[in-house]
Amino acid sequence: MFDVLIIGGGVSGMSCALLLGSAQHKPFAADKKIGVLTHQKASSLQNAVFHNAYGIAAGTTGASLLVESKTHLATSYPHVIQLENLKITAISGDLNHFTLTTHTGETLASRRVVIAIGAGNPFPIAGLESYVIPHQKAHPDKNRLQLRNTDHVVKPGLYVCGTLAGWRSQLAIAAGSGASVATDILTEWNNGIPVQVHDSVNH
Repeated sequence: MFDVLIIGGGVSGMSCALLLGSAQHKPFAADKKIGVLTHQKASSLQNAVFHNAYGIAAGTTGASLLVESKTHLATSYPHVIQLENLKITAISGDLNHFTLTTHTGETLASRRVVIAIGAGNPFPIAGLESYVIPHQKAHPDKNRLQLRNTDHVVKPGLYVCGTLAGWRSQLAIAAGSGASVATDILTEWNNGIPVQVHDSVNH
């Protein structure tokens, strides 16, 4: 049983995983089992190049960021389990009792789930059809989808981030969305006491 499983290895999913991983020394997060399904082939980053993203050198490609993010997570927070080459095809259950079915037929169990895949149409995960709506910030011609949510929460224990949460397709927005979900989960683990995780050169 995972405490949280993140579906998606793009910007928002890896941002969420990195921030959750960085809280490993917090008492309320120390024993949590965190996993991320890092399937990235459908990520819009595959063909991207960045000249306008804060903190990223001009000319950096999205493809290189996808590789570097997995290395960063594995090096800095190896306790976060990276599950490669798995796609989730169905989700069922509720808070503390989610079941995720993969394309191979195996199942994974998790207390909380974060969906961080793109906003493409059709939506590929069965069991969530009632939450799928047209994307509210994409041009209608793009035929994009999102999951209906309130502040990233689809229903208790089930979160969505990045473009699938209804945000525009900008790297900085997606990264912030994933980080926002991570801090909300950490706050829940901390009995509702707000949590931010910062490192400092003074420590």
